[in-house]
Amino acid sequence: MKRATISQTKNQLSALLEYVKRGEEVLILERDTPIARIVPAKGGGREEMGPLLLELERRGVVRLGRRRPNSKLTARLGPPPKAQGDILAALLADREESR
Repeated sequence: MKRATISQTKNQLSALLEYVKRGEEVLILERDTPIARIVPAKGGGREEMGPLLLELERRGVVRLGRRRPNSKLTARLGPPPKAQGDILAALLADREESR
């Protein structure tokens, strides 16, 4: 959790909000006394991504998209393919063939 005084918050609000967007919290202090906390908003969609993905973004390993995909592009993809057959059976059959 990051700490910031009121004057730091006023001067660096944009940077602090970027920090919060990454899933972190900011504690606002007035003369070393906590008076407020800035936390990520619920329902923003990022918590749906799961804690592992958010942790990877926090570490800088991945960068999450900021916009929704273009519906024209996703419409061309069509529905995802349906699974056919048993993957384990296919793996065992492949192993038998290679012997």
